[in-house]
Amino acid sequence: MTLATQIETKLREALAPSVLEVINESHMHGTASSDSHYKLVIVSAEFDGQRLLQRHRRVNKLLAAELAGELHALALHLYSPTEWQQLQQVPDSPACRGGSQQP
Repeated sequence: MTLATQIETKLREALAPSVLEVINESHMHGTASSDSHYKLVIVSAEFDGQRLLQRHRRVNKLLAAELAGELHALALHLYSPTEWQQLQQVPDSPACRGGSQQP
């Protein structure tokens, strides 16, 4: 099972999202690993009434084993269904400024 599949499976089981995007952005970070940087877009009723910090902690806890391994970074875009209805999109990820990337 790929890391992306592991992430998706855990998040689907725990959060029952109406929208879930697991986007591998490792190629943007100049790392030797092809599974080190991910962008997650999650829309879930589980996030209703939760502050952003609570949402981030929940996802980080769900993915603790992956973060302890090869997974280095997560860009988290976490929304309630009402918030998502107003947005319908997430910002683009910024260009990498660290690691082996050239300025």
